[in-house]
Amino acid sequence: MLPKRVFQFLIIYFLFISGLIILKYSLHLSDYVIPAPSAMLHTLIAEYRQYSFATINTMTIAIIGQILSVIMAFVIGIMGRQSTWLGSFIKVAAYNIQAYPIVALAPILFILLGDGFITRLLIAAMICYFPVLLSILGIMSKPIDDIEHFYRVTGRMRWQLEVKIRTFENLTQLTTVIAGSATLAMAGTIVGEFIAAEAGIGYSIRIALYQSDLGKILIALFFIGITIAVYQALLELLGATVRRTWAGK
Repeated sequence: MLPKRVFQFLIIYFLFISGLIILKYSLHLSDYVIPAPSAMLHTLIAEYRQYSFATINTMTIAIIGQILSVIMAFVIGIMGRQSTWLGSFIKVAAYNIQAYPIVALAPILFILLGDGFITRLLIAAMICYFPVLLSILGIMSKPIDDIEHFYRVTGRMRWQLEVKIRTFENLTQLTTVIAGSATLAMAGTIVGEFIAAEAGIGYSIRIALYQSDLGKILIALFFIGITIAVYQALLELLGATVRRTWAGK
């Protein structure tokens, strides 16, 4: 699973770079617009250490933000799974807030809280939270009739058992949702760093943009892509392990 993820990313990344190189030489663009392959390799060697640490910094905040958002989404999703007034209110509120561009709130957070760990963490968690919540609401609101009917007829159904049944039966889908949310958390952290932070790979991209250095931006994208590919593969492996352990296989 891990080699497959990494291999797929490398194919996409180098197809993208190949497209830029073809564009450069077919339109006779200067190295200032699109750097030559040798210049990109030189940039990779020169910036490898700095960009590695910056990506780890960003990824750390993204992972913490994702964990917080997934925990909150599960708690609220379980509360909102029933067809009660509270359940309907949570669903309506989630759909309405999801429609609002959360990234537009990022400057407000920087004004109120300033640059730092908490601000980047909040932006990452907010961008990650609502899509995860909507997915969990949909999963938890859908009864597993074949299994739940027996427990309801015998009067043994409790909300903990209901949640456990729906979680187990939808574990593959939940794993996909959580693995997909890693991209949102990473994107949210980078957006925060790009706007006003002074650390992380998003900040490095902002500096490269001010320098009009496309080579540095492409190298930063490589570090972001390879890191998120590895992390998503690890999440999928964890999900598969939990599924096998839970099923007793």
